Order: sequence, then structure tokens, then C-alpha cells
Amino acid sequence: MPASDALSFLAAWTVAPFRVGSVTPSSSSLAALMTRDIGLGTGPVLELGPGTGPFTRAMLARGVNEEDLTLIESDPDFAALLRRRFPAARLFEMDAVGLCQLSLFQRPVFGAAVSGLPFRLISPRKTHAILDGVFANLRPGGALYQFTLGRRCPFDQSLLDRLDLEVTRVGHTFRNFPPATVYRVARIKTLSTYDWRFA
Repeated sequence: MPASDALSFLAAWTVAPFRVGSVTPSSSSLAALMTRDIGLGTGPVLELGPGTGPFTRAMLARGVNEEDLTLIESDPDFAALLRRRFPAARLFEMDAVGLCQLSLFQRPVFGAAVSGLPFRLISPRKTHAILDGVFANLRPGGALYQFTLGRRCPFDQSLLDRLDLEVTRVGHTFRNFPPATVYRVARIKTLSTYDWRFA
């Protein structure tokens, strides 16, 4: 991790600790865990709160095309850095709450979403709006990958139930400061989604 990234993150955290959520960028170990199910075959990917871009770099290393990345970043300094580092990616400098009003494509096309947002510090109302916006843009079978600094899922079960979402724990890494846990969030499969030929 470049020393400049650590300084940029610390500066952003000092100004807005509840928006940034951590004093350091995510480690390469966490980036590998967050993106291990994502690759060239995933197609377009939505990333929320990329910061200095550790998950973005990890996805590119796994074969995702830079032009297939859509980045949502609210911090103007991080947004300027991301524009320089990933010029072919599509970047929106905005709060992720606005996703539900933003028509990214004519139909849901994202194969996955990756989030670095500190949902433990985001209100339930805003969390609902963000998740609603994410899943409105994910194609069937797409999932959101979210990390949290700890071992507890950052989403309340009552909220997941309202949105018909289920959570699977992907893994945990101690090679991050602080240690982090990754979760996969996806739509609950209903009976209508199963192929009855194999039932």
C-alpha cells in the first residue's frame, strides 16, 4: 500500500470519521477476500466507497475490465484520485443513497457489487435506501460483497427480511487493521426461481 494512500485515508478520516469509518485503507489480504468470487466472467461491477482503490485494483488483477467498473465515491479528494488512477472506469461523485434515483443502465446489468461503506455508522433508513439501489441494479444471481471491522454482520436481520435478502459469511482476515470479516448479500431464492425439471 503506498504511504500516500495511508496519509490520504487518515486525512479523510480526521475530517469525517463517520463517513470514512476507518483510519487506514483496506489491506491486500482483505481486498483478495472481498473479490475472490469476482472475475472477467462477472461482467460489470458496481463499487461503493472505493476510497483509494484497493478493491478496484484487486478486481482489475482478477480480470475485470476497467471500463466495466462503476465507482460511487462521495469524498471529492478520493474521487479525484480515482479519476487519475482508473480513467476508463465510470465514476459518480455522490452519496450512495442516491443510487435509487440514478438510472445507471436501462436494465440491471451488474454481476456484483463491492462495498467499502461503513454501514455500522449509517442509519437504518439510509442503509435501506442504499441496499434498495444496489439490488435494483444487480442482475439475477448478482451479489453484494461487504466487509465489516469485526465478526458481526453489519445489516440487521429485520432489514434483510424487508428486502428479501440473505447473508453468507465469506471469511475473516487478521491481516487487516483492524481485522475484518466479509459477507455476501444476495436475494433469497423463491420457489419460482427453481428449475422444476430437477426437483
